[in-house]
Amino acid sequence: MLSQNYISINYKRLLLGIGTVLLLLNCTQKQEVTPTIESDVLNVKVTDPVYRDFDDIQRTGVLRMITSYSSGSYFLYRGIQVGFEYELVKEFARQNNLAVEVIIPTEDENPYDLLNSGAGDIIAASYTITDERKKIVDFTRPYNLVNQMIVVSDKLGLEPESITDLAGIPIAIRRNSSYYHTLMDLKEQGFDIQIELVPQDMDTESLLFQVARGTYKATVADDHIFSASSNYMNGLIKGPQVSERDEIAWAIRKNSNDLEAQLNKFLYQHFKYDEDGVPKRSAFLNVLRKKYFKGSNQIADYFNPEYQTRNFGSISPYDSLMKSVGEEFGLDWVMLTAIAAQESKFDPYSESWAGAVGIMQVLPRFSEISLDSLYVPEYNIREGARIISEHLDHYAYMDSTNRWQFALATYNAGMGHLADARRLSIDQNKNPNEWENVSESLLKLMQRRYYQHARYGFARGIETVRYVNEIMNRYNTYQAILALANTRNERTAGIFGIKTFNSP
Repeated sequence: MLSQNYISINYKRLLLGIGTVLLLLNCTQKQEVTPTIESDVLNVKVTDPVYRDFDDIQRTGVLRMITSYSSGSYFLYRGIQVGFEYELVKEFARQNNLAVEVIIPTEDENPYDLLNSGAGDIIAASYTITDERKKIVDFTRPYNLVNQMIVVSDKLGLEPESITDLAGIPIAIRRNSSYYHTLMDLKEQGFDIQIELVPQDMDTESLLFQVARGTYKATVADDHIFSASSNYMNGLIKGPQVSERDEIAWAIRKNSNDLEAQLNKFLYQHFKYDEDGVPKRSAFLNVLRKKYFKGSNQIADYFNPEYQTRNFGSISPYDSLMKSVGEEFGLDWVMLTAIAAQESKFDPYSESWAGAVGIMQVLPRFSEISLDSLYVPEYNIREGARIISEHLDHYAYMDSTNRWQFALATYNAGMGHLADARRLSIDQNKNPNEWENVSESLLKLMQRRYYQHARYGFARGIETVRYVNEIMNRYNTYQAILALANTRNERTAGIFGIKTFNSP
């Protein structure tokens, strides 16, 4: 379960990671062309992986996904967490009753080290399977095939048709990327390849942005990334293909055999080769590919500088209302927004199977407001905030983290089921004021031998535990995005005392 310290650490990691990406997008200073030498390009410090396999992940209920903040992997769109990699991992997690926690490495963190140290469980960031990477991690079966290609800036006035046309033109890449090895292979074959090294944490999308601006003259990209980027970036010219049929897969620890088996079973449903070696994709995977790599409104917005300037830092269409209601009830408006995203994805007309309605999914029988009024965002958000405030008051004697976790769980499952879970924790000689203990009891209340003795009976414990975990993770993501924007000089220190960049 997420402790306060862990939440703070993960928040800082996410904050710095996204910050690095955005700073790079605004970077105009080039690094000098650096002679390339063979070295440990992966720069790994942790070589012995910790043991945390699928049964451990199931026990915690959380799958930790290491990824990059980019349009192809993971990003926020109007407050909702999206991205090709994120949605694919999310589907696996859904099928296995797991929550997904997103971890974005900072500029001084290595994804492989985060994986092998146990900070994350899989790397899902469109990684190509290479011999170098296989020395330190294992890979799942592939879920995509890509071709690598040269991309040049239109400011060169050149449309290269072959590799020889690139003689003397510096090609900007990361040394820890698969592209580096592709270019080194070409050099060994006698081609005149000039490599310009960029910071290790600068992803392909950021590089393409800089090539489009003319900061760099050329780079290498997978064809699907170029296809998506060229729809919304002016200034990119397609060059020759330098590699084909590279397999993309998720990276896992070498001792995560059960996790690998479960992931492979899932991926086989969505990607396999026929007898002629032709890839066959599921309808679900084809929908994701079309959504993120064939052009869509949210990707267009992600790449659109005007949209970013206008909306970056605004995490939902209801920011102003959330701030007003948050101030009225003394609640963190960012947390209110995270709850709304979880409850309804900001849909004011959303209705649940249990009869809850509106943005905050308020149950009419627990509200004095008319049903029609609950479909009005202002009334619904205010009513949701009132109920949450009452839950927080009920747990006022707890520390801040536990208090919010219990309040969120109560908002989701009801006071009765939480009381049952706390009584069960007491029966098992565990502290009923610690969410870690009570969350375990909630899971047990799904078993007949426990819920048959509970006052309120069966509880959908796994849903409540996941609900709390996902809101906590989303809250930290929102805080990071807001801190990076820093456009209104607002202070959102946060419910856990986390400081943003504009805090003293």
